[in-house]
Amino acid sequence: MCIRIMTKLLAISLAVFFIQSNVVIAKGIEGLERVTQTLVAPPFLPQHEQVAKGPAKVVQIRMVIEEKELEIDKGVFINAFTFNGSVPGPMVVVHQNDYVELTLVNPTKSALAHNIDFHAATGALGGGELTIVEPGEEVVLRFKAIKAGVFVYHCAPGGAMIPWHVVHGMNGAIMVLPRDGLKDKAGKQIKYNKAFYIGEQDYYIPKDEKGNYKRYKSPIDSFDDDVEVMKTLTPSHIVFNGVKGALTGEHALKAAVGDTVLIIHAQANRQSFPHLIGGHGEYVWERGNFSDAPMTNLESWVIGAGSAGAAIYTFKQPGFYVYLSHNLIEAVLLGAAAHINVSGKWNNDLMEQLKKPTPIQ
Repeated sequence: MCIRIMTKLLAISLAVFFIQSNVVIAKGIEGLERVTQTLVAPPFLPQHEQVAKGPAKVVQIRMVIEEKELEIDKGVFINAFTFNGSVPGPMVVVHQNDYVELTLVNPTKSALAHNIDFHAATGALGGGELTIVEPGEEVVLRFKAIKAGVFVYHCAPGGAMIPWHVVHGMNGAIMVLPRDGLKDKAGKQIKYNKAFYIGEQDYYIPKDEKGNYKRYKSPIDSFDDDVEVMKTLTPSHIVFNGVKGALTGEHALKAAVGDTVLIIHAQANRQSFPHLIGGHGEYVWERGNFSDAPMTNLESWVIGAGSAGAAIYTFKQPGFYVYLSHNLIEAVLLGAAAHINVSGKWNNDLMEQLKKPTPIQ
């Protein structure tokens, strides 16, 4: 409760400061086209143009906070905090110099106050100071997306609540495309015909004296135990898109030979080391900075803690692929892996089994 009061007072103080100070007034926004972006659940992206059409727009989005229990592994539960009900929260896609106008809703049934910090935004802790909403409140924030790239967003209500909310799933990503699209180091256009959004999530689930994972009736009931596990910096689970196996088996992603796929990978709290088994990062913006030329033909790359990166690959062979964090302990034992099933015709020029396994003579 003290944290809520402090953060609310901070927001009020900041608002008073703005009123009392010289403020540059946003001009011309009234004349811009306003579009509503329909957000979709990961691993997919909302409909968007890769090259902007016309001048900057005001892109309206709506996010509803949902506190919900998730079964992240068999018999393992967490009281998750989510944007629009998913971990990670939905991807937002705009173009550089567009305005993002967010309506953030915290339903009455919520137990906690929440907010949102956009790493793509400028000032006021990424908007975190201006978006604190108690249960039963909503707020509208507008910011100009002046930096091109892919960026994390997350809840940041203050103090220990910041990491606690993030590791309970309250994070997502926004992609700010250059107005003239993605380009290689020679300035040639790079286009994709399919895109996947992977949010890597680390969880810290407490255990009881018998070594069994604990289950709690409400989020706040687990706070003290959660913090003790968090202090070890040792996750109990590291998963893609909220729960173990969310993108494997029958939930595997799908592509075809010839598809040029953009993979966006976000990690709001820890480093990650993506690798596509059987493929490469043909174009990689490791830290998501689209204004710079991409690195090329990487075997693995690094997603910094609290950031998002992007990679593009054109599939050349059909079959089964694994996209994972190449800390293999985290991938295989803790869950940081996704599967991609690719259809098409096999090319023996790229790979051919010349002799099947036979007994040694």
